[in-house]
Amino acid sequence: MAHSAQLEFQDSSSPIMEELTHFHDHALMIVFLISTLVLYIILSIITTKLSTTSSTDAQDIEMVWTILPSVILTSIALPSLRILYLMDETNDPGITIKTIGHQWYWTYEYSDLDKVNFDSYMTPTNDLAQGYFRLLEVDNRMAVPFGVLVRMLITAEDVLHSWAVPSLGVKVDAIPGRLSQTSFIVSRPGVFFGQCSEICGANHSFMPIAVETLLTKEFILWSASASS
Repeated sequence: MAHSAQLEFQDSSSPIMEELTHFHDHALMIVFLISTLVLYIILSIITTKLSTTSSTDAQDIEMVWTILPSVILTSIALPSLRILYLMDETNDPGITIKTIGHQWYWTYEYSDLDKVNFDSYMTPTNDLAQGYFRLLEVDNRMAVPFGVLVRMLITAEDVLHSWAVPSLGVKVDAIPGRLSQTSFIVSRPGVFFGQCSEICGANHSFMPIAVETLLTKEFILWSASASS
């Protein structure tokens, strides 16, 4: 999860988030090189006495500054398109979970499990146990099995919401009357926090998301207790 004065992304907890982090570093390095080149040219112009200003034929340099930006844009666009297709790919999910945004809590429905659905409210500060996180902990966490492709169906009942868990690389708008879809695989055990990322009213800041990863045996036991 995020911490005070953090400058980088949260630690990746899914393959998609790892790809997004690598692409961010790739694009940032290109921006750094371009900025360095532009700064060098500006300093050269300022500090160098121009020997001639009457050049009318400079086909070589024109070819360079036409082809080079095209190559740079291509080197950014191709990895970006690859990640977009990966994020949109949902083949043979192991479990499907429907989440519904309300003012100001989430409802989770496990489509593949019998009678497993519950509401998830933020835990009030006065009720927090020692070691739990303020404004992030909930009374009912969304449990998912470790290493299994999870398909999320996301919608809202009243106003726009956004189901976002940064460490999993997931952020999908919850729109009333529309069912959005995304998927993810949790690559390490733990509890991952997120929040509604769409301004949805007075208590927008108080509808957190908590995703807990369980081993397969633990998830089976949890689902059995949740349906009872």
